[in-house]
Amino acid sequence: MAQYSDLSKEELISLKSELEKKYEEIKSLGLKLDMSRGKPNKAQLDLSNEVLDVFNSKSDVKSVDGTDTRNYGLLLGIDEARQLFAELMDVPMKNTVIFGTASLTIMYDYIAQCMMFGCGDEPWVKQGKIKFLCPAPGYDRHFSILEHFGIEMITVKMLDDGPDMDTIEELVKDSSVKGAFCVPKYSNPDGITFSDEVVRRFAALKPAAKDFRVIWDNAYIVHDINDTPDELLNIFDVAKEYGSEDMFIEVCSTSKISFAGAGVSALAASDKNVKDILARLTIQVISHDKMNQLRHARYFKNLDGIKAHMKKHAEILKPKFDAVTEGFSREFDGTGIAHWKKPNGGYFVSLYVMNGCAKRVGELCKDAGLTLTTVGATYPYGIDPDDSNIRIAPSFPDVDELEKAVELLAVCVKLAAVEKLLNN
Repeated sequence: MAQYSDLSKEELISLKSELEKKYEEIKSLGLKLDMSRGKPNKAQLDLSNEVLDVFNSKSDVKSVDGTDTRNYGLLLGIDEARQLFAELMDVPMKNTVIFGTASLTIMYDYIAQCMMFGCGDEPWVKQGKIKFLCPAPGYDRHFSILEHFGIEMITVKMLDDGPDMDTIEELVKDSSVKGAFCVPKYSNPDGITFSDEVVRRFAALKPAAKDFRVIWDNAYIVHDINDTPDELLNIFDVAKEYGSEDMFIEVCSTSKISFAGAGVSALAASDKNVKDILARLTIQVISHDKMNQLRHARYFKNLDGIKAHMKKHAEILKPKFDAVTEGFSREFDGTGIAHWKKPNGGYFVSLYVMNGCAKRVGELCKDAGLTLTTVGATYPYGIDPDDSNIRIAPSFPDVDELEKAVELLAVCVKLAAVEKLLNN
């Protein structure tokens, strides 16, 4: 297939006519396809239905220490759940805190607490303009939290092995920079796992702000889809070498392990941070849903149980990821108008189209019945400086729907590229 940039004007005009005809044909089908959000589909949710049946009787609701999970108590979570998440995050149980359904709530709440009460210094709200580092493309809801609190976002470019650490090491010299958001394994949306060097450089950071915090959002900690999964260094193991454990707040959940709307979330942190968080929780909440914690702990039992369960997820997800990445190869190889990574796990595929074309692709797709993540959402303030990135979420549609979506998306990407080249 010829590189589009090598085509003559006449060849581009002819190709544009062919693509417009194909686009109108697909548009006439009245498709309704959605690759916008990373939602588990029904088959994945059904894998965990037995979580709902673990209580043998109405009286079988006591945790291992005898606590009645229907009642108040155990603000840090029941021991079974804390141990399960301790294994999952590879930290001591004493450094875990169990929360409700969503890790997003933990992250929002932690930022709110830092704003109002501080985390080793004055409350952030009293410190004037504060800033956060945002590796991008990244998770749009991280950016929404920061924008909600009026925290200035600084975009840091994602490289093939994680964020640009040269840039981060320079930016943290500014005491108004208070932290960073990261998805260290199978990043959203690029599917990148931070290299050992990147993890070590995070742990070795010497920020000017003594209340600097990295939110280590390990959302895809066991979400492998291939037999050769990525490996991520344990941030707390490395941080101990540098005495920087207080700098990291790790979160994860079972949202994409069991039920997206009824899972369990958890936080891992240093002794000091757990103590500070507990002091605030004592005022904020009496206890979280311990019955749900018990259901999950009894069903999964341990880390091996979670890993075995996630292999079932991988059997469902891998054909979907393959449908997307193989479709991209078939449609774009040799054209020079798009590139992407084939991730080993996570929930997304990141497609990069020709600079200045992503919004146009989004418009064309929408008009033809394909809903994508809002173009630009993967960058702070919704602004992709290159207008190039499109986040693809393969999990929810069936494979046949994905194949149709990739075909339509490819036509839109090609048409947008031809338009751009002709305008130039």
